[in-house]
Amino acid sequence: MTAGSMRPFSRSVVSRRSNRTRGLWLAGLAVTLSALCALSVTVGTREVALSDIVAALAGRIDSIGQAAVSVRIPRTVLAVLAGAALGLAGAIMQGVTRNPLADPGILGVNMGASLAVVTGVVLFDMSSAQGYVWAAILGAGCSAVFVYTIGSLGRGGATPLKLALAGAATSVAFSSMVIAMVLPRADIAGGIRSWQIGGVGGATFERIVPVLPFLAVGFVVSLLSARKLNSLALGDDVAAGLGERVALARAVASFGAILLCGATTAVCGPIGFLGLVVPHACRLLVGVDHRWLLPFSALGGACLLLAADVVGRIATRPAEIDVGIITALVGAPFFIWIVRRQQVREL
Repeated sequence: MTAGSMRPFSRSVVSRRSNRTRGLWLAGLAVTLSALCALSVTVGTREVALSDIVAALAGRIDSIGQAAVSVRIPRTVLAVLAGAALGLAGAIMQGVTRNPLADPGILGVNMGASLAVVTGVVLFDMSSAQGYVWAAILGAGCSAVFVYTIGSLGRGGATPLKLALAGAATSVAFSSMVIAMVLPRADIAGGIRSWQIGGVGGATFERIVPVLPFLAVGFVVSLLSARKLNSLALGDDVAAGLGERVALARAVASFGAILLCGATTAVCGPIGFLGLVVPHACRLLVGVDHRWLLPFSALGGACLLLAADVVGRIATRPAEIDVGIITALVGAPFFIWIVRRQQVREL
């Protein structure tokens, strides 16, 4: 057998080994997520007995301990869904823009959703869960288009630095508008400010159910965009040469990310930096192939948000720290580190 004929065989063996390694990492993440779910149900501001945990999982709330566990169950479910949505949305946004600084919070998408919800509450007395979701998705979409348009102006088009600066400026402006609308409304100011921090406390299945269809569509559209994102990573000209409709591919992938961000913000408030940290960490494990990166980012996001929620519950017992604060403490130094690496031009 010649050396030339050995090359395809060697490549296939390396590819199988690489996929096997990635599969093991994926299984490890799934096991970690399961362990964190168990920890989230059992750990909190109140210590509960194992018998109360088992009884609460069976649907009983006959004691204070069982009631405490029954509150943690929907909270755990929401943390998993929100973390997976934000991790996946961050990976999509980084792939669509070829921007390692892309994140739903940094690009102003979350704050756009937040502004739309607050506008609906203040000006139109919006109170339904469906109204919150539709307003958040509309706000997220408009904010994404606005930031990308501003970041595309001038020489060089939409560079990572220009997008990050446009997103940061937009977030500050939208945040100021939210404060300006909320200040005269003392009756809702406390609730809005608490929601703006971002958290999963107080979750109920009644709050989760309305966002499930939007999250489901967002997950499906985003995961099906993996191959298109791989083509876009080669550059627009190469992707077009491969037969990819570049504008349509970007629009479809962005639509999935906007659905995920909007639905999550509607129920949890704007949680920042998770969509920045998770995709970068996952790339270290599986590389840049979006067929692996996207599911890894979803699982990694769920793990990080669950871990942040557990830490927030036990760090200042009997009080709690919202997950939005924990993710900011983790994500802000990570953001500075990425900027200082001098690799902010393109992925």
